[in-house]
Amino acid sequence: MSDLLALAAELVAIPSVSHHEAAIADRVETALRAAGHLEVTRVGDSVVARTDLGRPRRVVLAGHLDTVPPPPGPVGARVEGDVLRGLGAVDMKGGLAVLLDLATTVARPSLDVTYVLYACEEVERAHNALAQLALSHPELVAGDAAVLGEPTGGVVEAGCQGTMRAALTLAGRRAHTARPWTGVNAVHRLAPVLEALAAYRPRAVEIDGCTFTEQLQAVGVEGGVAGNVVPDRAVLRCNYRFAPGRDVVEAQRELRRLLDVELGEGDTFEVLDASPACAPALGHPVIAAVVAATGAAPRAKLGWTDVATFDAMGVPATNFGPGDPLLAHTPDEQVTRAELEHARAVLGTVIG
Repeated sequence: MSDLLALAAELVAIPSVSHHEAAIADRVETALRAAGHLEVTRVGDSVVARTDLGRPRRVVLAGHLDTVPPPPGPVGARVEGDVLRGLGAVDMKGGLAVLLDLATTVARPSLDVTYVLYACEEVERAHNALAQLALSHPELVAGDAAVLGEPTGGVVEAGCQGTMRAALTLAGRRAHTARPWTGVNAVHRLAPVLEALAAYRPRAVEIDGCTFTEQLQAVGVEGGVAGNVVPDRAVLRCNYRFAPGRDVVEAQRELRRLLDVELGEGDTFEVLDASPACAPALGHPVIAAVVAATGAAPRAKLGWTDVATFDAMGVPATNFGPGDPLLAHTPDEQVTRAELEHARAVLGTVIG
């Protein structure tokens, strides 16, 4: 086993904001090819490595190479004792270090293993490289089950919520602010919609002992022309996180109901982006083995991950990796040596 903290620090030190993953893909590809026991394929800035031992079952271990943009202040990897800090330490270069170590050191696993290290997870679904691989090279990402190395605090986080971003545009009529009765204020028309959002009470859905709590938030408001003009247009952008059991069409219908607005002339409701939810797959033997190796009860993944992409391919999938998910995308991302070694021990037990 490698020094996982040092390996994770090396990966954190390589900038890899979405759409700029070439350097880290080069580093990963070089290490995988040097291992000698893997079939390695590079597609763009994604790297796939596979064992081919004729085992009766194949598991996919996957993780994304990209990070969100850096926050203000110092960047790079900072190791303080047994703690690594830096952009991507949690989401998910700690998990990448674990996967890279397993790929290069476990030459004859009891299962055939496919390692999928891919680009553009932290951006719009249209750019997601795993989804693109599923369309262009489905044979490279196929398996009996998949484990996504997202940060989960070292326990299994089953399934995931679906996510939908939508824009509600309300029309008005311009007028002078000294004579507002001659116009219609589009910003004021948002008031009942915002009240409905503020009054929203999350729906909780329990599946296989895991509770998925839906969420709905306004994430942006746009409107206004000038300081003396009644605005004739206002836009509300919102994000809806929905539980497994709703498909995208049903989620759109429910979001319209929750916003509680009748569209009039000039008004529009547009879904900007949507990704499906994924139910837990805790009954699959590989995923059950991950749960057993953690020694902890699974919980629901409150957020969207690419387990839904695998699910759409017909591959049961779950989330498991090192690091506190609450630290993802924050200025204080950090992962410990113990978290890395625990994740490596669990997955090492599963693949033998």
